[in-house]
Parts: sequence; structure tokens; C-alpha cells
Amino acid sequence: MEFRELLPLRRMVRHYGPEPVSRAQVERIVSTVRRAPSGGYSQGQRLLVLTEDAGRTEVARILGDAGWTTPDDREPWLESAPVHVFVCTREDDYHDRYRKPDKLQDGEEIEWPVPFWFVDAGAALMLLLLAAIDEGLAAGVSGVPLDAAHELRSSFAIPEGVHVVALVTIGNPAPDPGWSAVTSRRTQPRRALDEVVRWERW
Repeated sequence: MEFRELLPLRRMVRHYGPEPVSRAQVERIVSTVRRAPSGGYSQGQRLLVLTEDAGRTEVARILGDAGWTTPDDREPWLESAPVHVFVCTREDDYHDRYRKPDKLQDGEEIEWPVPFWFVDAGAALMLLLLAAIDEGLAAGVSGVPLDAAHELRSSFAIPEGVHVVALVTIGNPAPDPGWSAVTSRRTQPRRALDEVVRWERW
């Protein structure tokens, strides 16, 4: 599939059919993060992949307790997704890299205006979304509230130095009219190109 064909298919899917997703498909999707950009080639992106019922049920419970329960008028989201992927990042990988001699400036670690470990996690997340479509699947993204992140860390033995950034759900798309009716893409217009792109000067 050409990129120009793939991109229009990308949307947040919040309901999935019962068809299984093969281990080979999941491995191809998650392996794309190794091609994601990372500051200084720090490679701080980390993924936690859950495909077994017990783990996915625990995620639905934790996020449900955090207020992410599916309202009665919407389709089951987390419960229906056969694959859950937590996108995480390890900040220390960036500090370790930028404290090496070839990256120091005047003997000091560079102070960037943004935390690149989160920037790179976002790049990895986007690759997951596009790779899912390339496999003929669909994907959605859920934020992870701070309290839920602490409980997820405990339930899944996530190391202290690893930040949970977001949850990506993957599966075969099913109709989600209940979710679609209230999503931001239905309530907020897409910005015009000249609002988001400037040429030569702001």
C-alpha cells in the first residue's frame, strides 16, 4: 500500500471484531518502532504488548476504575481489542547518550526545550498506528491517567525508570457509531492547511 493510500485510512477505532490477530502480524507491527527516530539514536522507546485475556482484562479493569468505563450507549473498546500495546519511554537512555563525549556541549549535557523521550514515544506511536493499517487492521489510542499508570506499573512489573505514555489498541475494526458520534473529529473541524503550515516566515 502506498503512503498516500494508507494515510486517509488512519482514524481512531474504538471497537473491534472477534477475529484473532496473528502473532506474526503483531510482531511486524511492534517491530516498526525500531525504525522510529530517536534523539541521538538514544532508542529509549519501550513497548509492553498484551495479547492474553488475563492481561487485557486487567487493563480494562484498571482504566475502568480510573474513570474510563465504556458508557452504556457506546461499544466496548478495551474489552474488544485483542491487542493492547503500551507505548513507554526510558528517560535515562537519553541522559546516558547525551552525557557521552560526542554529545556534550562545553562539557555539559545539552538542555533541550522539550523532553525528547516523549517526542520519540509519539513517533513510535504513530508508526504503530500506520503499521496496523498496513496489516489490514485498525488501531486506537487511549491516554493513561497518572493513578492508572501507577497501578499498571505494579500489575505488569513496569520498571520505575520507564514512563507509560499511551495505550494503543489493535484489532479488526468493527462498527463504532456510539463512539464516533461523540469523538472530537465529529465535534471539532479539521484545521485548514494554512492554519498549521507556514512558509519561509511565520
